[in-house]
Order: sequence, then structure tokens, then C-alpha cells
Amino acid sequence: MTAMADLNVVICGGGRTGHLSAVLFKQVPGVRVSLLTGNVDAVAAYQQHGALTVRMPEGPALTASLDAFGADPAPILADADIVIITVPAHVRPALLASITPHLPADKPVYVGAIPGFCGFDWLAEYALAARPNVVIWGMKDVAHTAFELEPGVSVRMGGTKSALYVATHARESDAARTALLMHLQRLYTSSVELLDDYLEITLTPGNPIMHSSVVYGLIGPYAQWHDKAFAQRLCWWTDCPELGAYFLERSDEENQRLCKAIEQRLGVSLSSVKPLKQEIIEAYADQIADHGTMLSVLRTNRAYDAIEAPLVPAADQSGYVIDKTHRAFHEDVAYGLSLLVEMGRRLAVPLPHIEEIFHWNVSYMEGLRSSALDYFPKTWPQRLAA
Repeated sequence: MTAMADLNVVICGGGRTGHLSAVLFKQVPGVRVSLLTGNVDAVAAYQQHGALTVRMPEGPALTASLDAFGADPAPILADADIVIITVPAHVRPALLASITPHLPADKPVYVGAIPGFCGFDWLAEYALAARPNVVIWGMKDVAHTAFELEPGVSVRMGGTKSALYVATHARESDAARTALLMHLQRLYTSSVELLDDYLEITLTPGNPIMHSSVVYGLIGPYAQWHDKAFAQRLCWWTDCPELGAYFLERSDEENQRLCKAIEQRLGVSLSSVKPLKQEIIEAYADQIADHGTMLSVLRTNRAYDAIEAPLVPAADQSGYVIDKTHRAFHEDVAYGLSLLVEMGRRLAVPLPHIEEIFHWNVSYMEGLRSSALDYFPKTWPQRLAA
């Protein structure tokens, strides 16, 4: 397949990233786009409207009619070239089990996750063991922020990353990596670069330490709102407390120490895993008004504006409390932070703040139902070959 041949893209997931990506990809000539979702209400809404709309930060809205929008994986995946999984990490095991029987077997199929964190390469290796034609990949982070989703109808686009980074499973050939890069460069307007090792995605500081640290700073044992309800709704980042930024920076420092230990043990380079503040500044550049501190970077990033924290009405009092069923816990803590804690344990790297935040969050969410440790290889870390 050449770079300009017809390309069949299937997006698995009816959330903000899935909706936004579907409309943006349909603007590219020769690209067919289908969206697979189990949200029957979203499917009904799309069938009624016949198109999806993206409200842009500036200028007119974009509208696109997709080639398919439904819940049945068999017809949607029949001729897929690229499969992009955008569902939360804790939903991925069941999703992969449901789509694997329907993937084409007679050509390369590029199955990836956006974002690709939480050890997606290990999960996919296990789930797709019977599909040697599948190329496993992940993207370091979402290409754009998005919010105000109306499933099956519309979504609002936020900030855009200036550069995108992808990695493949260690098993993939150079030819497969090159072909994947060509496809993704066709789909995205931002630059797309290949990383050398998938661990560069797994260890990139992001939602697992960001969300858990901010929650801990908001309602943890030392927080202003510990055991209290919020009088009004608040946003993740523009309302981030100083304590949340403090714990976030401490966790980020520990993640950097973990990276150094992994580099020494496995003989890999993780130089692309930069401190979180630097990552955010490089990703959003002039969308950030104040680059001075972690707190100011979070609070003045236009790409983060109006992203609400997951609140629900308090059961026994007026106001709101953090929703313990939200993906910030069941994805970021159970499938993201758990990996860092276990990696630190196996490598004997002290991670006191990460462990403290992890255990408190697990307690708040009333225990782990499942986690990335269900598929994290028991043999990791592999020793260098003699």
C-alpha cells in the first residue's frame, strides 16, 4: 500500500477523542473513517443527524458524515487498515477481546491506542497473540484536547499538540514502523515522530500522576477540602490547588528517578521522557501565558481551559464531591500509577510520594477491581543479553 492509497481507519471509542479524530480524519482525501462504539444512544443520535460536528476554537465548525458509525464490530472492522483505540485503559482488555476475531488476517493491520500509556503494548501482545499480521503501536498523548461532548452529535476542540510521538511494540520490524509513520503523517497535521522504545510512552508523565496528584491535593488528608464538599463545580487545571501542584512535582521527580534506573538496568535511552513541566510547555507553547511554575503552567494553559473535574452531588450534604467511579481512578490509578509503583518495587527505587498518592487514591475508590498488573509481564525487567 502506498502512502496515497485509500486508507480505512476504524476508531474504537465514542468519547471526546474518538469523535474529534473521526471528523478531522474525514477531512483527509482518500480516508474512510468508521467509529465503533457500544453507546447505543450515541449510535441513535448519529443516525438521526447523519453527521458529526466539531466546534473549533476559532472559525467555522467542521462537519463530517462517517463511512460507518455503529456497535457491530464485524462489518466495521472487515477491511480495516488502522484501528485506533480511544477507550479508557480499564476498558481496553474487553474491547480487544471483542474486536480481535473481526480483524483482517490477510494484510497488515495497525492497532494502536491513543493515548498509549498504561502498558498498552503488553496488553495488546497478550490479546493479539493469534494475529501475527497486527502491528502494535501507541501515541504518547492525544493530539488535541476536546470537551463538551454530545455523543453522536458534536464535540468542541481545544488545544493542539505541536508534535506527536508514537512507538511500536519491540517485536515490530523497521518496515512496519516506517509504514505506520507514513499513515499517521497523512492523518495528522502536526508533525509525527517515531520513538525508539515503547517505555518512552509508558513512563511519560501524564494523567496517571497528574490526576491522582491533583485529587490528593484537593481532598487528601492534608487538603483544604478533606472530608468536605465543594460549594460549586471546579476545573481540573485552572482551579488546581498549590498543594496539588506540589505533589505533582514530587511525583514527577520520582518518575524521573525511575526512568534513570530503567535506563541503567535495561540499557535503553529514555531521554525523550522529560520533566512534566517541560513536556507541557513544549506541547502547548504559546497557549500557556505563564511558564514560571508548575502551578502557573497548569492554570494559564488555554488548552486546559474549562475542563471540569469529575464531580457528583454529595449524598448527605449540599455541594459536590469527587466521583470515585471516574476514569481518573479506574484508568489513571489502577492502570497507570499501579505500573509505576510495581516498577519501582521490582527495581528497588524508592517512590514515596507516588506510593502515598497511589494507596490513598485506591482507598478513596474503594479498592482495585482490575489493574495493569493483570498483564504486566512477570519477567520484567529483562536483563541485558550477555
